[in-house]
Amino acid sequence: MQNPAVSTRIRRLSLVAAAVAVLGLAACGRPEPAEPTVGQQVGTAIDKAGQMASQAGDTVADAVITAAVAAELALDKDLSALKVDIQTTDGRVALHGTAPSADARDRATLLAEAVKGVRSVDNRLTVVAG
Repeated sequence: MQNPAVSTRIRRLSLVAAAVAVLGLAACGRPEPAEPTVGQQVGTAIDKAGQMASQAGDTVADAVITAAVAAELALDKDLSALKVDIQTTDGRVALHGTAPSADARDRATLLAEAVKGVRSVDNRLTVVAG
């Protein structure tokens, strides 16, 4: 015959073990916290790097366009001595400053439009006879 104290302990331990097992199984059905996996983190980092490189590439392309437009204007006998401010954003060139004649102003537009990568030209040169 078993000791009643030992029997009570066995029952209690069995109940505790069953409760732990039930709680453990219930926790298995819960979804993991929404932490990204290492692969997802690497993918996100690659996407961000690609976006930053694209933005840097756009800035470099605009700077190249600005330099090419400035070089073309500098080769023109009427425009070379003038102070023309050239701003380029996403291939759109804006010209600010003065031109000695309407013909020179129009030539500035044509020269800028001929540069590779230029999408449009906003010629805001004012004609100042000198």
